[in-house]
Amino acid sequence: MKNIQKLITQLTLELKLRADYIENVITLIDDGNTIPFIARYRKELHGSMDDTQLRDLSDRLTYLRNLDKRREEIINSIDSQGKLTDELKEAIAKAETLAKLEDIYRPYKQKRRTRATIAREKGLEPLAELLFAQELKEGVLTDIASEYVDSDKGVETPEEALQGAADIIAEEISDDAKIRELLKTQIGEYEQLVSKANVKSGEEVPDSVYELYYDFSEPLKNLQSHRVLAINRGEKEKFLNVSIQANDVECIKLIRKTIVKHNSISSEFVSEICEDSYERLIFPSLEREFRSMLTETASEQAIKMFGLNLKPTLMQPPVKNMPTMGFDPAYRTGCKIAVVDENGKLLETGVVYPTAPHNKTGEATKTLARMLKTHKIKAIAIGNGTASKESEIFVAEMLKSPELSGLGISYMVVNEAGASVYSASKLAAAEFPELDVSLRSAVSIARRLQDPLAELVKIDPKSIGVGQYQHDMPSARLDETLAGVVEDCVNSVGVDVNSASPALLSYISGLNTTTATNIVAFREENGAYTARNQIKKVPKVGPKAFEQCAGFLRISGGKNVLDNTGVHPESYKVAEKILEKCDFSIKDIVSGELEKLRAMVSKLSVTEIANECNVGVPTISDIIKELLKPGRDPRDELPPTMLRTDVMDMKDLKSGMTLTGTVRNVIDFGAFVDIGVHQDGLVHISELCNKFVKHPSEIVKVGDIVNVTVLSVDANKKRISLSMKSK
Repeated sequence: MKNIQKLITQLTLELKLRADYIENVITLIDDGNTIPFIARYRKELHGSMDDTQLRDLSDRLTYLRNLDKRREEIINSIDSQGKLTDELKEAIAKAETLAKLEDIYRPYKQKRRTRATIAREKGLEPLAELLFAQELKEGVLTDIASEYVDSDKGVETPEEALQGAADIIAEEISDDAKIRELLKTQIGEYEQLVSKANVKSGEEVPDSVYELYYDFSEPLKNLQSHRVLAINRGEKEKFLNVSIQANDVECIKLIRKTIVKHNSISSEFVSEICEDSYERLIFPSLEREFRSMLTETASEQAIKMFGLNLKPTLMQPPVKNMPTMGFDPAYRTGCKIAVVDENGKLLETGVVYPTAPHNKTGEATKTLARMLKTHKIKAIAIGNGTASKESEIFVAEMLKSPELSGLGISYMVVNEAGASVYSASKLAAAEFPELDVSLRSAVSIARRLQDPLAELVKIDPKSIGVGQYQHDMPSARLDETLAGVVEDCVNSVGVDVNSASPALLSYISGLNTTTATNIVAFREENGAYTARNQIKKVPKVGPKAFEQCAGFLRISGGKNVLDNTGVHPESYKVAEKILEKCDFSIKDIVSGELEKLRAMVSKLSVTEIANECNVGVPTISDIIKELLKPGRDPRDELPPTMLRTDVMDMKDLKSGMTLTGTVRNVIDFGAFVDIGVHQDGLVHISELCNKFVKHPSEIVKVGDIVNVTVLSVDANKKRISLSMKSK
């Protein structure tokens, strides 16, 4: 209990949140509640924090608990060595980070065989202690060292004894937590990361994407995350040599000031050892530590940015009630076509060859026109991979033909990242066992336009293509973060339990792959669910799992309209009480008398109802919102997806042109915007708005529809520079 109170106090100070809210969240997490459930159905207990705040709290709680666990391990280890003092125990208790904790523990760790351990084996530790104490006022060091000469132990001369003692002292200095802390402050505040082209003298510097870093230096404290990751990759690919450039003179002076005592015959000896300890032991260790720390910080930033991009990508508004054609472009093997109905059910597939080397545009137009008219297609989703530009031009021209121009068909270029991964997966094979892998991609592309969330959850989030250096990230940490984002998105929208795939259901709060598969199997065996309570009959869905998942599952056209809302079954009686106060019934909601209900609800006192029903105001407010919009999809409130009917080319762009585009990716130094020319343009962070911007995510997010001005176009390098600044 004492430890919990310490955690609560620390989290309260760090996160600037009320202590009782933090205590409640910790209790809820420890009781097995999921973040989406806590965020949606336990608002009174945490002051209506959103899922992002709750995940941040959960992550920090995990870190602090791991820190406490490591703290105990270190105390036990040092105690078992008989070296634990009250002063040391207090220092361990005050350590605020794992790095500081490990610095304290460093002298007590079991080491691999070093020069110092060899010297200790030769019995030279007493000599080292004597000289390091720097209390001898007279005498000659070699004379003192001669007492430790022992041929049997391998010490032949006084000089060898002094060297062994120096090795022990050097290691003692390098293990000193205070010294390391001082040097970390010095290096972190004043030193630089330097990268150079990895070429031998006389060799020509190669062209590469890392040219910016062929002669680069920047203070460690100013380094931006994307630069750290780029430099790391350049080093890994052997284009760059990277190091930390430190002021060695100042660092050694700092060590000497801390270690060296004066007026002793061993002071000069120890002073020289300080330099050896720094150059041979301390700096190489700190350089590795700083590089690791920079990478970890940059990775966390990149992971956070990936999550920020992933959420709006998944939450893009669906293009509802539109039979859609998926168009997977290619050259030699032909463009794969898949037609799905408004619910994503596959109707027809085919292959056409409108691109090089075949260029069978007439034949392709005839085939596609028949498909479009037969299935009353209203939208075409074109993948943005190989041959996408040529395919887009073909589609735009085809839609202008007399046969199709009046049918109101539009198209959109869809990010197909990960479609091939899905197509070759077991999931796709189970869904479309009769289809060729490439045709499965076309189905996925069509469905991505219809319902991005339902389709993209089938793909590893790392493959969705809205990150930066995602393949360089710590895999477990990235997977954990992205899975959390997907989980939050799926649960915020809700899932139709009678149509959802196991992949989609597995992200629902309280469910997993097994229970999601069981829910679908139960549906297939017993027919469509007509009430939420039937989920309790599904194997392995126990009371806790039902509590966590029920509010996020939707049953359209079931026995109770509340089953098609975000109202949790635990609150059905409260919902009925609200309706009763409005002289309304469940049947009235079904019949669509919502305007009348809205007028009646506006006259109610939410606080009075909350007190009467013994629930919180946030819960009452949420229930009312759901009653007024049963079956609502929060994505419907977002700006609609931009569909196109015509195409532009880079050569059509001129400086000063104003265009409308869609934000496709947000990175540390700007945002990439699709302006309909197949090549996304970059809005640099300095061009996002007229004021200073610390990070692009403050201004834009993936999926935003923005107005941009063309600054410059480089067709050879395929670079488009854009601005969002107002004139």
